[in-house]
Amino acid sequence: MVRVPAVAVLATVVGALSVTSAHSANAVQVTFVGDSVPASLEYVPSAERALRRGLDVRLDLEVCRRLVQPSCTFNGSAPTTALEAVQSYGHSLGEVLVVDVGYNESTQGYRSGIDRMMRAALAQGAHGVVWVTLQERRDVYRATNTAIRAAARRWPQLQIADWNAHSLGKPWFKGDGLHLGTTGANALAAFLRPFILRAAT
Repeated sequence: MVRVPAVAVLATVVGALSVTSAHSANAVQVTFVGDSVPASLEYVPSAERALRRGLDVRLDLEVCRRLVQPSCTFNGSAPTTALEAVQSYGHSLGEVLVVDVGYNESTQGYRSGIDRMMRAALAQGAHGVVWVTLQERRDVYRATNTAIRAAARRWPQLQIADWNAHSLGKPWFKGDGLHLGTTGANALAAFLRPFILRAAT
């Protein structure tokens, strides 16, 4: 049996750790702000792993969250709005912001709310914003998607991830047609990754 000096083994371990640290330090930093629909990513470990692969992802997903209007109440408390959440991170926000919120509100203030979010994200150092469309199960969600698509004409840094079109007719949803089961959560993670990588460049 060939004996490897302990010093050589230690040097190999330290080198491997250095490479891992360097890889982590170079990973694209992503903040994902959303409501209970994308929160399925946190309940399905395989989906969360798929989304995080090679990325430094912060998930800030809250039941009852709204964009800029005061959030609704769930279990006796209301979460921060999406805008408040983004503003709270300052320059630690990261290179990419993902927004998936709108199921708990009307379209009132949504258009101007998008502009406020974009200004905040860019001022805090984001290179790009990925905005996820809503499942158009109600007319109000269709109107919200119209506001999202219009915003892309005002903001070149905004990429639309058209989840509504991508998921149309798929058996990925729970009974309400909005919240995701295991397969849907995995599909959402796979769907979002290319948009995140493009937004980082």
